[in-house]
Parts: sequence; structure tokens; C-alpha cells
Amino acid sequence: MVSLPWSTQLAENLAGLKIAGRYRQPRVRLGEQGVEVVVDGHKLVSFCSNDYLGLANHSTLKNAFINAVEREGVGAGAAHLLTGHSRYHQQLEQALADFTGQQRVILFSSGYQANMGVIDGLMARGDLILQDKLNHASLLDGGRLSAAKQLRYRHADMAGLTRRLKQSDAQNNSLIVSDGVFSMDGDLSPLPELVSLAKNYNAALFIDDAHGFGVLGDKGRGSVEHWQIAQHEMPIEMGTFGKAFGTAGAFVAGDALVIETLIQQSRTYVYTTAQPPAIAAATLASLKLVQDENWRREKLTALINQFRQGAKSLGLNLMASHTPIQPVLIGDDKQAIKIGKFLEEKGLLVGVIRPPTVPEGSARLRITLSANHSEQQVKKLLDALETICTLK
Repeated sequence: MVSLPWSTQLAENLAGLKIAGRYRQPRVRLGEQGVEVVVDGHKLVSFCSNDYLGLANHSTLKNAFINAVEREGVGAGAAHLLTGHSRYHQQLEQALADFTGQQRVILFSSGYQANMGVIDGLMARGDLILQDKLNHASLLDGGRLSAAKQLRYRHADMAGLTRRLKQSDAQNNSLIVSDGVFSMDGDLSPLPELVSLAKNYNAALFIDDAHGFGVLGDKGRGSVEHWQIAQHEMPIEMGTFGKAFGTAGAFVAGDALVIETLIQQSRTYVYTTAQPPAIAAATLASLKLVQDENWRREKLTALINQFRQGAKSLGLNLMASHTPIQPVLIGDDKQAIKIGKFLEEKGLLVGVIRPPTVPEGSARLRITLSANHSEQQVKKLLDALETICTLK
């Protein structure tokens, strides 16, 4: 095997990450995804998955998947524009258009590909992209891939965004891009203000609602439903299936002209094999549960409130989130790792997030809740956090 000419440099970089406490590696889960998991041979209560509605292991989804495999096989075998677009993909796109209230929907194999594909597919040299500083990496990478100019504004700073829009060349196409729910902080974008600014400055608006779809709104339609955005003012929306929907892949919803343009010009759609048709079939089943079983969102809300009230009573530095993403700010990287290990020894698994995923000095426990958690499990987590506070 031939080594890279700069292998020594790579080894030094990796060693530096270990010293700084920022070295990351995958862990092996045995068995199903859920609130009780076996990771690296240890049984743990998990507070670090995105399975917000507890659907990843639902029997209805599994049966839909198995039945579709019997009819369509496992792999799609081709891109959507060749022979990879099955009847399940087509049915899912139509069902999602009805669900979102948008004219059309296009499917992508992942949320990362969807975000890159939308921005690069719609924007060209001379255009302007304006992004929230805390947007997901896939949105920022989409801006870099595009030949358009990309500017960033401070997190949720509408005055800063306004200044950027005023400074832009009115002859260029402008696209405002924001997460609907920010994945590391758990807070919501100020969507009504974004809609208003886009309208006032003749810009388009694209919202990554990966952590909002299925969770926010009475029917789980996400940020647009939560903020009660009128149908004629709805932005282009991206949603993923690997979170609240419990499956895999992503979609983009918008007007017919936008979707048709993406079909023709989005490189991450045109040049990618379609997701397996059985995944689309399982997602169709999941979509029905998302709409029909509102009790999942109600229970999730109750658990969020329980955790926040308990964390505040302990004096924890809890970030301003009322979504299933509940970050507890620690600050120091090594202290965050130490707390994470202590919790794991107590049988509790939480996400320990450090730079560069989050800004310097803002290492945190990223605690995520699921409708399948019990009040007792949340209490166990709070009790363990109280023990940590006592040890300090």
C-alpha cells in the first residue's frame, strides 16, 4: 500500500486532535435503534438519537419495507432519471406535496445531498447567497459548491441580514438560507421575519427543516406550520426522513418551476442512485403515522418540559430550546467529555459536542429526547446530572 507523501503531517494532525480531546470515532450499536440500545457491548439508555417520534423500529414501517422488498427488490439500481424511480418514490413525492401544501416534491438520497443540490441547482455566478452563521455544514457546502457569492450573517440577526440585503446588487438573484431548527442549539429560526425580508428585498428563501418536520406543528408539518406561514408565502423547504420519520433520505418541496429546475440541474439528484424503493415505501407508512398519531408530539412536548424544568432547578446552563434538542452548555472540551463518560458509567448515553462542530468555548452535552422515552428515564438522567452538580 502506498502512503501519501504527507502522511507524517496527517499523523501529527490526528495526534493533535487526541491531545485536544477532539478525536472522534464511530461506535458500534448492536440491534435496533431506540431509547434502549447496546453500544460497544454495553446496555444504555440513549439520549443522543434523532428518532424524535420513536418510529425507527416501528412494526408498520418494517412491514411496509419488507413487502416492498418482495415487490421491488433491495436496491434502486439506477438514478431517478433512468430506471431508479419506482412507484413508491412517485407515491411518496405526491403524498409529501399534499402533506406540505406545496406544488411539487423531489426526493434526494440524503439531506446533505438535498441541501447542496438545491443551492447549486438554483444559483449561478453573479447571484448572492445569504446564510445564517450557524447553518448546517451541508448548507454552507452548497454555497461553496455554487459559483454564486456567499455571505453569512450572525445567528438569527435580522438587522444584520437586512444590512446584507441592502448592500446586495438588486440585479442579481438572492437566496436567503436558514435552518428551521438549528441542530446544535435546538432553537428556531425567526421564520416570519425571514419571509418578510425575502418579500421586501425580492429574494428567495430556502429553509432546512430537517429537525422540524414531524415534530413542529399540530400535524407535524414543521416550521411553516408552527409559525403559521400563509401558503402563498411558503419558502422552499427541505426535510429529512432519518429523524422524526424514522427511515432515510430527504425531500425538497416547492413550486413546480423550482422542482422541475432541480430535476434538470441539481447534480446531487441527476448523478446519484435513487434511494431503495423499500425505503420510500416505509416512509409512506411513516408519513401516515406522523399525521395520524399526534399523541407522539404531545408526549414529546411533555418530556421536553419535564427535562427543562428539572435542568433549570439544578442550575444547569440550559440553552434556549423548546425542541427535542436540549443542549447543556459546559464550555470546556475535556470537562464535557468527562461528564459524558460519567453519565455513560451510569448507563446513560448523551452526545458530547465539541469544536469544530460548535464554536470554541461552547462544548456541550447535546441531549435529544424521543416520544419513546419514559418519564422515569428522563428522571434518571436528571438524577445523574444532579450527582454531577454535587461532585463539583
